[in-house]
This record gives sequence, C-alpha cells and structure tokens, in this order.
Amino acid sequence: MTLLSKPWIWSWSAAALTFALTIGLTSGRGAGELAYAALSFGAFAAIVGLGQMLVITLGPGNVDLSIPATMTLAATLALKAMASMPGTALLGLMIALAVGLGAGLANYALISLLRLPPIIATLAASLIYQSLAIWSNRGLRIKPPQELAEFATGRFLSIPNVAWVGLALAFVVWIVLERSVWGRWLLATGQNMRAARLAGVPVEFVRATTYLSVSVFAGLAGYLLASFSGGAALNMGAEYLLMSIAVVVIGGSSIAGGNSNVPGVWGASLFMFLVISMLNSYGAAAGAKNVLTGTIVIAIVIAASTRKGRI
Repeated sequence: MTLLSKPWIWSWSAAALTFALTIGLTSGRGAGELAYAALSFGAFAAIVGLGQMLVITLGPGNVDLSIPATMTLAATLALKAMASMPGTALLGLMIALAVGLGAGLANYALISLLRLPPIIATLAASLIYQSLAIWSNRGLRIKPPQELAEFATGRFLSIPNVAWVGLALAFVVWIVLERSVWGRWLLATGQNMRAARLAGVPVEFVRATTYLSVSVFAGLAGYLLASFSGGAALNMGAEYLLMSIAVVVIGGSSIAGGNSNVPGVWGASLFMFLVISMLNSYGAAAGAKNVLTGTIVIAIVIAASTRKGRI
C-alpha cells in the first residue's frame, strides 16, 4: 500500500497546504505561533472527534448529537465543585468524567430501551443536559484552580499540554482498535451488525461501551476547554457539534461505518482550525467567517460521503 492510498494522508495534506497558505499571507511571520495555536485548539476537536469516530464506526444511523451539551454540563459541574480552590483539579476531572459516563448511560438507555434512533435520542438528551447546565450555572463564570489553568495553557517540549493529552488519547484509541478484541468487535458490528451478532459478537455490549466512550471523551474535552479558556460558558461546546462529525469524515473514516481512521481525525482537526485562521488572515468579518466555515465543512462532508458511497 502506497502512502497516497492511506485515507489519513489527505487530511494531513490539506492541513499542510492550508498552513502554508496562511503563512504566505503573513510573509512567513508567526509560523511557530500558528502551529502552536493549531495544536492547542485542534486538540479539543480531536478529542471529541475520536469519540464521534467510534460511534460512527458502529454503522449507518449512529451519531452522538449530545456532545456539545455534555461538554458544557461536565465543565460547569466540575468547575462548580472545584470552586477555584487549589488542589481540586483531580476532583474536577473525576466529576467531568462521571458526568460523561452518566450521559453515555442515559443516551444508550434511550436508544436501547426505548428503541429511539440515535440521532433522536442524543438530540433529545442534549436538551436535558443543556438545561441542567443552565440551571447549575446560573450566570456564574467560575475560574479553574490556578494550577489547572497553568497546566491547560502550558506546554512541554514546546508542544501544548492539551495536545499531549489528545495525542495520548489517540494512541490509546488506535491500540484498542488495532490490537484488542473489542476493536475487532466494533469494526465487525459496523460492517454488518446482523452478521456480527450471528458470529457471536456481543453487539449490545459494543454499542453500550461505544456510547459511553464518546460521552466520557466529551466530558474530558469540556473539562480541558473550560480550564484552557478560564471558565465554562453555556455555548462553549456549540461549535463541536458539526465539527466532531466533519473531522471524522474528512479524516478518512467511513460515514457508513465499519472503518475508522485515528490519524486522520487529528489531521482533519488541524485542517479545520487552520481554515478559520486563514479566514482571519484575510480579515473576514465574523458573520462571513461563520458562513464560509460552515460552507467548507458541509461541502467536504458531502463530497467525502459521496466518494465513499461509490466505493
């Protein structure tokens, strides 16, 4: 298999090209700062994208639309529990992960017990999670503990700490998919759920753990994003709804399920951030940037889906 035949190469190539174009607009100035920012902000999209990738791998119709609300609720409750007190970072992390676990359990219960389509179940659940976040937030913006904020905005070996977290998570997901029995079960379920069930794959266990995983990833992303930005906002996860799906498809995973691509998710996350940075370099207004960014995302998702449907 040649390098060009690997699905992830295209997202990384697009990211490299966009980076070069953006640097070209500034006559080569700020390359290091742009790369650092791309790794920082791309990490959040990569974390939620990895979770969404696992769900989409389950097959057609599987998607989690509750990611933004789960991020917001996890961040809000974690920061409220920490109350800016020193030494509470681990407590906040545990609460954020617990919120993600609870959201995943609720999502799967709606899908499995009530037989709701995943898109309906997770959308309905997201309204509940967002309402809980609004109720618990009450307009307050609590800052994270200083040591947590310093970690989230800090760096190690010139690479942002949040990027290290995202890369470590990507490595774990890759190992699980490539080397574990559960990974083979997930791919088999996504390729043909009925055949997988007849072959002895515990399909419902795979579905349950997948929906738990994406919500836990969303909780972690919300916790890190709130720590990075200095507090939890009620709209903090809004941009990650379409983004989490786009980075999966742009990264080379099959929208039809049964195939996943971990490196591609990271490449697509960097690409999406760099597209926004390039629009900023052109001096596009906020409204124009939103329209152009949305158009680019939708166009790429449609093009990728059409291409994969012909294979």
